[in-house]
Amino acid sequence: MSTVKVTDETFEQDVLKADKPVLVDFWAEWCGPCKQIAPALEQIAEELAGKVTIAKVDIDNSPTTPARYGVRGIPTMMLFRDGQMASMKVGAMPKSKILEWLSEAGVESAA
Repeated sequence: MSTVKVTDETFEQDVLKADKPVLVDFWAEWCGPCKQIAPALEQIAEELAGKVTIAKVDIDNSPTTPARYGVRGIPTMMLFRDGQMASMKVGAMPKSKILEWLSEAGVESAA
């Protein structure tokens, strides 16, 4: 399963009401570090399909949701579980660090 595009309109259904953890990547087309981590997030989406959903919110097309969660810099990644933000990381990081973070946050088989 690849990453899922989420908008302000679909955020509640796709993220807050999801039945498994959702890693939300707040990004923008013009953001270099966002583009750097995109391939790693695609790989994680494939490797952890069924355990975690990787969702991407374009902050330029959907500004309400990032504002609601206080996103100030991108990329910002937030892990949501049971409708609540459980953990957050700001800035680009290698795939291994993203997996480590997911594992520490309780996502099975992430590390």
